[in-house]
Amino acid sequence: MDEVSAALIARALEGLNQRYMVTAQNIANANTPDYRPVRVSFEESLRAAASRGVDAIRDVEARVHVEAPLEGAEPMRLDLELAAASQTAARYRALVDVLGRQMALQRALLAAGGR
Repeated sequence: MDEVSAALIARALEGLNQRYMVTAQNIANANTPDYRPVRVSFEESLRAAASRGVDAIRDVEARVHVEAPLEGAEPMRLDLELAAASQTAARYRALVDVLGRQMALQRALLAAGGR
């Protein structure tokens, strides 16, 4: 795996982990009056940094923000928060799977080179 791909996956895993944590916080506070959900965004920054190289990717930080209260807005929906948690976990598992497959390929190459 090239250095850019490895850096992208590492930053994406960090962002997804942070998103999962704040989504869990949102779920835990679903019945708290006047609670405003917290959101994490990083994908656009990561996408933009990818073309600038590894150092730019490593400088990407996930943005954490609290949703602003909107007049007449409906309360946070627990079903949507659970769906977000599920989607985040699936993305995280997919990236870990990619890393696992890459490591298996590298082990196979090292083993073949030692023969």
